[in-house]
Amino acid sequence: MQTGAHDRILAAIRAIPRGQVAGYGEVARRAGLPGRARMVARLLSHNDDRRLPWHRVLRSDGRIAFPADSPQFAEQVQRLRTEGVRVEGGRVRGIRAAPTLDEQVWGTPG
Repeated sequence: MQTGAHDRILAAIRAIPRGQVAGYGEVARRAGLPGRARMVARLLSHNDDRRLPWHRVLRSDGRIAFPADSPQFAEQVQRLRTEGVRVEGGRVRGIRAAPTLDEQVWGTPG
């Protein structure tokens, strides 16, 4: 991964306020890398900076990406709840990850 892209993604994650969340795609857009949600996920999967607020990054539908029976899932839920975020059944409630560009243009499906 390019160092500049890496740094922009990390900066976008660090900019998510306490008690808020953003989807992988939204983080990519904020980093100037629209359409690169998988790049964000890949960077987070190799992250070893414990100060990075990785727990604020979710799937676009508000779900936690880790398997429900994993230690990472439990840690993410605990971290979010510590910040006052409501998590039920592996999904953040009450706040929604920012809409995708398609959702902004065409509206949410259903």
